[in-house]
Amino acid sequence: MAVHGPLRTLDERLGRALVAGELPVGPAEFCADLGNTAVAVPVLCVVMVWAGWRGRGREPSDEGAPVRWWLPPLAAGLALAAVPALVVPLKLWLARPGPPQMAGGAHDGFYPSGHGATAAVAYGVAALLVIRGQRRMRAGRPAARPVASAVMAAVALLNVAVGLGLVRRGYHWPLDVVGSWCLAGVLLAVWCAVCDRWSGTGAGRAPKT
Repeated sequence: MAVHGPLRTLDERLGRALVAGELPVGPAEFCADLGNTAVAVPVLCVVMVWAGWRGRGREPSDEGAPVRWWLPPLAAGLALAAVPALVVPLKLWLARPGPPQMAGGAHDGFYPSGHGATAAVAYGVAALLVIRGQRRMRAGRPAARPVASAVMAAVALLNVAVGLGLVRRGYHWPLDVVGSWCLAGVLLAVWCAVCDRWSGTGAGRAPKT
């Protein structure tokens, strides 16, 4: 659908409108750069170290399972490493041409966006690590939910800004970015399932009453 058919026509029309729009070029370029691995990877690494440090020495869960404090940070790194392993074959398989500004690029295929997926996974899993850490520290206090909501809202806005920047600068079509978000959603869901199932902390479960 994003590669052929009427949806592609609408997508490219929207992309051209955004490129010709009034969004400032400088901020758009800055937001697009937030999807670079040179920016996203260090941010995630800092949060992974913090999460590992906070997780050490935790008591076993109510079910008596051992606490694998290292699993959530490790799974976060693997989730980000999976991005190029999935994006590159998809780009080569679908081979969707990029916007006119990217004509003559060094690679084939622009769907899904690698920068969009990198930003969504790196900042998304970093936010989830922070939320898990906050839940453990607050132990079910009412303040934990507002913190989680604020963190996820900030990450959502950040990724929207990255997507707008990529389209405004002519690096990708809008559906390239949307496709990357869908891929990131799958990876984040897998991360949550793995951590809730095997980390032994019970951080993703509702507190018992």
